[in-house]
Amino acid sequence: MKNRRQFLLEAMAWSAGLGLPVPLWDATSAFAIENTPKLVVVTGKSYDILVTKALETLGWPGAFIKNGDKVVIKPNIGWDRNVAQGANSHPIVVVQLAKLALDAGAGEVKIFDHTCNEKRRCYVNSGIQDGVAAIGDKRVRLLHIDQRKFVPVDIKNGKSLSQWEIYRDALEADVYINVPVAKHHGLSRLTLGLKNAMGVIGGRRGSLHFNLGQKLADLATVIRPTLTVVDATRLLMRNGPQGGNEDDVEIRDTVIASTDPVAADAYATTLFGLKPEEIDSTVAAHAMGLGEMDPAKMRIQEFQL
Repeated sequence: MKNRRQFLLEAMAWSAGLGLPVPLWDATSAFAIENTPKLVVVTGKSYDILVTKALETLGWPGAFIKNGDKVVIKPNIGWDRNVAQGANSHPIVVVQLAKLALDAGAGEVKIFDHTCNEKRRCYVNSGIQDGVAAIGDKRVRLLHIDQRKFVPVDIKNGKSLSQWEIYRDALEADVYINVPVAKHHGLSRLTLGLKNAMGVIGGRRGSLHFNLGQKLADLATVIRPTLTVVDATRLLMRNGPQGGNEDDVEIRDTVIASTDPVAADAYATTLFGLKPEEIDSTVAAHAMGLGEMDPAKMRIQEFQL
């Protein structure tokens, strides 16, 4: 099987218009999931401390990042909403992840999302733009999506998707940290880590909403985060994914982290009073062998700070 570097060389040649065939890459075997995944749940009022505790418990930085690595942090910044409205990942969570990556020696940290509302307003009103700027380090960049960077990728094991355009920066990262905000979704019931992959794909995203759970699982075979850090500091309980009414938001002051994206989604689902088997994408991803969905089979460590 070709490695990531070979795929990137092919992808860059294809995007340069050199007449080569569509690059093919199956990342499934490169991200084997533990049989009993470790999942960390940390609750408290200081969100930067929650993030640090969660990552250190999982083995950060040594188990995840090397000096000079290219790091991508992928929050949900899809909506023109403020922090209190709970539609986007919390800026403190995102900023602390960037700081931890820098402290670990990251060569560069890219933060981006393929927004639904107007991109500049989303970045500003989410609080993430100001938060990233306050870090004051040129190695960290909050970037707008460049449509030229979407490359078609073969989804070898897909059941509903065989190919889709995926953002090259997400594919080429040495460390990819998925940072969804936990919230209600009108079509998929919840939007969590697997759904957050919609922010690194191109094409006609709206067309994926039929049989969405399986399609998200198919995408998860090629979009595999090093870490999933679920922002459950505020839960948008109704009228998601866009929200807008602060009365729909419940404060939970919680961060969930795992190397298993299915486990992270499964546990986060329980915070809404739902069972993992009620979320189609979780069921489909588990059936494809992409992670564990039964909390009873997870090694869960919980902390109250």
